[in-house]
Amino acid sequence: MASRQFATFEVAEQLFGVEVHTVQEVLSYSEYTPVPLAPPAIGGLFNLRGQVIAAVDLRVQLGMARKALEGQVMNVILRGDGEPVSLVVDRIGEVVDLDDDTFEPPPDTLSGPTRDLVVGTFKLDGRLMLALDVNAAVDTLRVTT
Repeated sequence: MASRQFATFEVAEQLFGVEVHTVQEVLSYSEYTPVPLAPPAIGGLFNLRGQVIAAVDLRVQLGMARKALEGQVMNVILRGDGEPVSLVVDRIGEVVDLDDDTFEPPPDTLSGPTRDLVVGTFKLDGRLMLALDVNAAVDTLRVTT
């Protein structure tokens, strides 16, 4: 039976996951530089060992209010097609092995910007994990509905 590993995290008490191979690292960070005239989802930039990383606020991408980038903020650094990009999340979860046969399409009740970001779901011990489309999640120029 084929399986995949997902790195999990929470935003507004909802469990999300991305395939582990898309994750460069997970870290907390506290010093962000604002970017004037940037799309609303760009929370700021930060320096990670000499590399400038854009911090994309996943709350904004999901159609919620912006997260205050104060104190230690949790970041999931993703390997993109180009430069690494960070997703700002509320809490970091764990890495889970999930069987491909437990994957289900997004439920019909999922609507708005969230529907555009989710490729499917997995049921985990009483919780539903929404699997994110990494490219859509970091696309700050997409039009949300």
